[in-house]
Amino acid sequence: MTPTASQPPGAGAWDGAMRQAMAVARGHASSVDVPVGAVVLGPHGEPVASAANEREARRDPTAHAEVMALRAAGRQLGRWRLDGCTLVVTLEPCTMCAGAIVLARLERVVFGAYDPKAGAAGSLWDVIRDRRLNHRPEVVGGVLADESGAMLRAFFEGQR
Repeated sequence: MTPTASQPPGAGAWDGAMRQAMAVARGHASSVDVPVGAVVLGPHGEPVASAANEREARRDPTAHAEVMALRAAGRQLGRWRLDGCTLVVTLEPCTMCAGAIVLARLERVVFGAYDPKAGAAGSLWDVIRDRRLNHRPEVVGGVLADESGAMLRAFFEGQR
């Protein structure tokens, strides 16, 4: 765990939601899209929206699981401000997704596997908690990281 990511409150507090995100990733598994799943939880912990990575399927560079889930949550809630909501995603967000998380005014982002090559929630960069920005969601990293990482490794091994 990186020193900048907070621990989940209580052992396994986010495990159930992370398992939901992993199920979304598995449910949308294809041979071309990296299996990343995201779930947006409402202020009371209820699932509002979910999505998987669809960059290849949609031929859209912005179709990351996080962005797709934020779009769906905005439609479902009828607003772009997702204050009070939590995004749970199987892989640490990249810089694009981190920017979208900040702009959506999420209360929290919870992620599984760390991404030392492109992570922007504490690994390579820490965009989400950058003090220069007008909003800084709470970050909880490393939830079921081994399981999330194993799903990603299996995908990439299958690509070789």
